Amino acid sequence: MRALFIGGTGTISAAVVRRLADDPDWEAWILNRGNRSDEVPEGVRQIAADIRGEDDVRRKLGDMTFDTVCEFVGFTVEDVERDWRLFRDRTRQYIYISSASAYHKPAAGYIVTEGTTLANPWWEYSRNKIACEEFLMGKYREEGFPVTIVRPSHTYGERSVPVGIHGANGSWQVLRRMLEGRPVLIPGDGSSLWTLTFSTDFAVGFTGLMGNRHAIGEAFQITGDEALTWDQIYSTIADALGVELKAYHVASQYLADVGKKYGYDFAGSLLGDKAASVVFDNAKLKRAVPEMRTAVPFRRGVRVALDYILSHPECQRADPDFDGFCDRVIAALEASKAAV
Repeated sequence: MRALFIGGTGTISAAVVRRLADDPDWEAWILNRGNRSDEVPEGVRQIAADIRGEDDVRRKLGDMTFDTVCEFVGFTVEDVERDWRLFRDRTRQYIYISSASAYHKPAAGYIVTEGTTLANPWWEYSRNKIACEEFLMGKYREEGFPVTIVRPSHTYGERSVPVGIHGANGSWQVLRRMLEGRPVLIPGDGSSLWTLTFSTDFAVGFTGLMGNRHAIGEAFQITGDEALTWDQIYSTIADALGVELKAYHVASQYLADVGKKYGYDFAGSLLGDKAASVVFDNAKLKRAVPEMRTAVPFRRGVRVALDYILSHPECQRADPDFDGFCDRVIAALEASKAAV
């Protein structure tokens, strides 16, 4: 069987490609601009093209057809409309990677299933994902376009440690504050539940849906089964670093309001996603992919990530702007306490 990955070198897509590269039943292709060709696994074939250049992609595809096309970099309806034009006669399955942030937060119940309402007034990114899903499912209903929707939640790999908020350069500055014995901002009171999924676990669920007839016309969330509070998440990181956690809890609404002044969209990522307790019911996925399980709990996954980051200086990107933001927030709140 032949699969095409649009993207293929990101956190979740790279894990899927690596897993498929070891599967003798699949011939894996990736389509991207080729900027990270050195990271493509041996045996995986590459088409160097910008997916936004529809005519060029069509020429380079020639008469190729695929059993599965996987779209990892589609963020707007225009993106999936283009894919529909390109692949409606070329594939037996089109897998669109949406987002669990598309679920309404807070949901009517904290346990989320694929039937939970899709709505996110806080985050344009999520609203665009919902619109993409609606377009694709419309094409499935109207003409049988073989779509499968996948909704990941907070998936991480060896190059990043998941935290509640960070700046433009990722989580390193938060880790650095921990290592320096300085307080770190934790949204809310630290007690809300969150789900983290290691990329290799995600890849098991995803590849199990590829070529799976039970997945056509369906949506699946792919997450781990381990739910942790934000305090537990940060404490686990601190334990792995061998330092004491100095937690500084800040209301999510306050972070959203103040962050806006400094160019941070915490309203979307917090109020529209991380601030609400979420536990995912993955029963539907496990019926379709019985081998799906949490093989890498966070206490193990975070150590894998930290080992990689601490041994690769290129992953240690300082972020003085975010560092200063943290200090200003803490100083302002401490001054407010003293003034009361």
